[in-house]
Order: sequence, then structure tokens, then C-alpha cells
Amino acid sequence: MDISVLLGTELGIRPTQVSAVMQLLEDGCTIPFIARYRKEVTGGLDDVTLRKLEERLGYVQRLQARKEEVLAAIEEQGALTADLRKKVEGAETLQRVEDFYKPFKKTRATRASKARDAGLGPLAAQMMAQSAAPCDPMAVAARFARSGSAYPDAAAALQGACDIVAEEVANDPDAVEELRGFWQRTGAISSKAADEGAERDFASYVDFSEGLRRIPGHRVLALNRGEAEGKLKVAVKAEGDEAVARMERRFLRGRSPWNAVVADAIRDGYKRLAAPALEREMRAELTARAQADAVAVFAKNTEALLRQRPVRGARIIALDPGYRTGCKVAVMDEFGQLLDHGTVYPTPPRCQVAETKAALRKWAMRHDVNVIVIGNGTGSRETEEVVAEFISEYPTPIEYTIVNEAGASVYSASELASREHPDLDVTTRGALSLGRRLQDPLAELVKIPPQSIGVGQYQHDLDQKELAATLGGVVERVVNEVGADLNTASASLLGYVAGITPTVAGNIVAYREEAGPFTSRAQLKKVPKLGPKAFQNCAGFLRIREGREPLDATGVHPESYPVAREVLRRAGVPAAALAKGGVPDLHKQLGSLPALAAELGVGLPTLTDIVAELEKPGRDPRDDAPAPVFSRAVLAMEDLAPGMELAGTVRNVVDFGAFVDIGVKQDGLVHISKLSNNFVKHPTEVVAVGDTVKVWVESVDRDRGRISLSMVKPR
Repeated sequence: MDISVLLGTELGIRPTQVSAVMQLLEDGCTIPFIARYRKEVTGGLDDVTLRKLEERLGYVQRLQARKEEVLAAIEEQGALTADLRKKVEGAETLQRVEDFYKPFKKTRATRASKARDAGLGPLAAQMMAQSAAPCDPMAVAARFARSGSAYPDAAAALQGACDIVAEEVANDPDAVEELRGFWQRTGAISSKAADEGAERDFASYVDFSEGLRRIPGHRVLALNRGEAEGKLKVAVKAEGDEAVARMERRFLRGRSPWNAVVADAIRDGYKRLAAPALEREMRAELTARAQADAVAVFAKNTEALLRQRPVRGARIIALDPGYRTGCKVAVMDEFGQLLDHGTVYPTPPRCQVAETKAALRKWAMRHDVNVIVIGNGTGSRETEEVVAEFISEYPTPIEYTIVNEAGASVYSASELASREHPDLDVTTRGALSLGRRLQDPLAELVKIPPQSIGVGQYQHDLDQKELAATLGGVVERVVNEVGADLNTASASLLGYVAGITPTVAGNIVAYREEAGPFTSRAQLKKVPKLGPKAFQNCAGFLRIREGREPLDATGVHPESYPVAREVLRRAGVPAAALAKGGVPDLHKQLGSLPALAAELGVGLPTLTDIVAELEKPGRDPRDDAPAPVFSRAVLAMEDLAPGMELAGTVRNVVDFGAFVDIGVKQDGLVHISKLSNNFVKHPTEVVAVGDTVKVWVESVDRDRGRISLSMVKPR
């Protein structure tokens, strides 16, 4: 089947759309550029569909390459028939291609290969033929016995032939396909304790069993971890007698003296070869599916975290809590510039509460601070109590909020942080980063490898390469949707802009440091290693405020500037109006957009996007996100009671629910069954990281530090 037809059918789009995207990718266009600026060509395919298409295209291309390799290898052995070629060429998965190749694959010596080398192949073929003619199988086998060999008598020769038959039936592609489906439908995964630690660490899996079709991914990953730690013994099984019966119906023929011998070989082939191979395959399939689900959850959580609303105008005292070494403090202005820094000791063992409040008062008054940021790590609870006391005593309004510090230590100890702040110690860099996370989460979080942000589950059990690639795509999507200020964006942020490599991002920063701020997008062409194709991909996503060209501050691509200028001319609006907030209701002044698009010779989607940009130039889509939750007083776990209504912030979403920060030391869990009155297939359908939600306390286990919450109002 033609690739465009195949992928179009899979993704529910037209083959012409697939062909168009394939051509654009071949021409060096990036996914963000295609999604934003080539809507007419693709029929308006969005970023998500384009990435799925790119991923599936890669798989189909790998599949085709593997088919060619397998066909060549089988042909080299002189075993390629027209029927086998047709089957291989028609295979729709890599797994199926390997099924056809397995009988011809050169492997280490097996019982069957040794028997073949000893000349027992003809005896095995006679067995499989299952002639109805009367004979004594043992007498026939005696003719193949060779004294001094591994098969000196009839019994040994017959067993050798059975080994060949067992391997052939276990490797038969059609039999394997049938057994695979049977295992997938009826098989189950089970676990038992392997040592005493299982009762403590994996209590739910000590005597566990669940069907392969039903088990959710997070339980598969838990089983894998328990097995890797030596706490659990895990197995996958299917009904063996029924599986053997299926193979017998496939391979036993009529009434023959050989039937009983072949049946024994079939049973041996299943138990010794097919079943173990299928168990490995099912485990691998379960793990791949679970990892894909977990990576998808990570991606959704990371995207929500990156889309958090920036807090503009915040002058911040950021506290990175600690015990022995105290709390590192960074004071910054509304632009994230460091104004002051130091260390306070509000936590044990020093408990210098009065001294801490005095220091906070000094910094707050000197730098006109209006927000205090506290990292949620070690010592956060004690620090929060002191901050709340300070705020209650301070003469002017100050609020505080808790910021997730996952990955902050990765950034503060990185080479990038050393270059940005060579005169600061590691912990002060961490505090500075926490404050900037509130001011502009996206700009700060891009400095950290996305897999280190830690919003998901079983992070370290996942394929790190796949996780990094997926999360990198998420960061790229958000960065390009938001856009980047060409004169202020860090190299880390610029590196995620479509068409810009890390090297080119560094070159952009070096160019503006040497030549001064960019005054037009056209200057990008002077940056080393930023060629025409890179310019085409990146230009529309980079903004220049107060430059020579007003359109450079918008998301209008330079290739569409003539159209944008004509639109403004027809509306009687000067381009300078863009710097004053845009042209509200511009579309009403233009009349029919379809007619105007035809007159200007431009696609309607492109014209619609241009008009939207001119109405609200450089609009930040993150402004639609909920604002962070600020507090002035602290809540303790002892204050919680069942039925209490609270507002909280979603910190993490996993397969079984969502963890919500309600202002106490421990996040509470809203189980998936408590997210809504309606059935919820996955928590991401209801909540996202960063959401502000209303919850009710269900129960509090103070001894174990666990809080159960509900988003369903009690009756």
C-alpha cells in the first residue's frame, strides 16, 4: 500500500495531506513551522497530528527497510519462495516480519540444529507428513540411528526428529500469530513475594494476578520495579492445554501412526520454546505499552507546567529551604535581576526565627518586595511557618507561594548556571531559579533537561531516550506557541525555537552581545550558521520589541509582511498602532475575509492568523492559564478535618489520580474515582499540572503523612 494512503487511513486524514507533509519534511521544514505557517498546504493539520504522522512515517520507513533486509537474507539462503515474499511484503508490523524471518535466522546451536546436522531432517519431514500408511515409527527411526553418534539407537533418533518438529511448529509464523492473539486475549500476569521486603514495599503485589488486556500501565511498571529489586517473582501465563490444542488442530492431520509422536513434539515445542518466547514477548509488549502511557502522562504534565501563567511585576524574595545549611535567599526585581542574596536559619537545628524575620524585613523594605517564594523541598514546612508569621507582622501587603523545586538542583549545578552566575554559589543559584520560575516558568524551566522536572511516575524506569525525545518535543511546541524575545531570550530558550540548533542559539546570543540588540528579524541572516532554511523555520517565532519593523513584534512571518501591510492599509491603520496594543476588532473593518483572501492571493487560514496577530500582537497564550495560589497564612495537617473545603494547586498527575498542594507540608491525593461525578478514563481528562482546584478533605492519616482529597462535593 502507498505510504500516504496507509498513514492517511491510520490518522483519519487525506492521503494528499500526508504527501504534502512528507514533502515539507523532506524540504527541511520543522513541525512547528508547518503547523503554524503551512496550513493551506497541509489542510490545517495541528502540531499533535503532525508529530504522530512524523513518528508513524519513521516507523513505516524502518519497517520497509527491515523487509528488504529480511528478504535479502532469506534469498541468500536460497529459501525465498514467491509465497514467502508476498507474506513478508504484506507484513504490517516489524514483529510480523520477524515472525517470518525467525525460521531462517542463524542462531546458536539448538537441539533441533544438532539433529539436522546429524541427518535427521528427512525423518522429521516424514513425521510431519503423517502418512496414513501403516508403519512402526520406532522401526523407521532405527534406520536413521548411527552408532558412535549422539543418536546411536532408534529412541535417540526419534527424539532428535521430535526436536526438529518441536522447533518448526514453535517457529511457524501462522502458529505464532495465532498463539500471540490467544495469549493477548486470555493471558494473565502474576506476582509473588521473592523476599521479606515485598510485604513492606510491594504489599499489593505479593499475591497478585490480572489479565493482560486489563492491567493498567502503572501496575506493570510497579511489577517491573519489584522484580528488578529482587522483591517479586513475576510471570505471564496462558491456558497451556488450550494453547496446545490449538497447535494440534493446526498441525495434526487425519489418522496416522505418526499422530501420537507428532502430538508429543507439538506439546514439547509449545512448553519448551513457544511459551517462554511468548512470555518474553508479552512482558516486553506490556512494558512498552506502560512506558508509552507513562511518557504520555509526563508529556501532558510537562506541557501544563510550561504553560503556567507568568507572574509579571513580582519583586521577589526567593527562599530555598534547608536544615543544616539554612535557607539560601535571592532577592530579585520584576525582571529577574538579582538585587541581593544571603542565608537565613529559620529551621532546626538553629531555629533563628527572630533573626530570619528581621532579615526578611530588611530585604522587603529595601527592595519593595511584594511576593515571597518558597521551594517545596526539605525544610519547606518550617520555613513557611516563619514566613507566614513575618507577613502577619509586616506593615504592607505581601503574599507568599510555594514553588515546585524539582530539577532546581540540576540547573544550579550545571555548566549553564556557572556561566550565567559565576560569582554565586550553587545554592544561591537555586534560590534565584525558584524566584524566576514564578516570574516566567517557561523561560526558567527550559534550562533544565525536561525529564528532570519530575512530573509523572516511574521516571527512572522508563526508556530515557524516548522520554527525553518526547518531552523535548513538548518543550519545542510550547516555546514556539509562546514565541521568544530575540533580545532577552537565553540560549536555552532559543535552542527550542523551530530551526535553531543549540550551536546557532549560542551564536545568536554571541551576536547580540557583540553587535548590540537586534533591531530587525532580517539581522538573523547575519548570524553564523543560520542559513535560509533555518531563517524560514525560526523567524516567525522570534519577537523584537520596539524594533525598526513593527511587524517584527508579532507572530506574522516575514514572508507574509506584504499581505499584513496591505491589510493595515485597507483598514486605514498605521503599522505604528501595533506598538500600542494592536488593532482591536480589525476583522470587522475588513469585511469578508474569504473575499479578501482571494483578492490578495493568500490562503484564508494564513489571512485569519495575520488578522488575529494584528489585533493582539505578541499575545501570550499563557495568560489564559490559572493564576498561582498565593497565601498569607499557613495551614497545618492538624488543622485538617474531613469535609473541609480548600483551594489547591495540582502538582502532579499520575495514572491513579492527582496530587494537590493545599498548603500543608504533604500534597493530598485525589484518587481517580474522586475527580468527578462522571466516569474518568484517565486523570488528565479532568486536571492538569498547575490547575487551581476546589477540593474537600476525605481523610487524614497523620502517622503516615497521607491526605485523601476529593473533587466531588460531599452530599
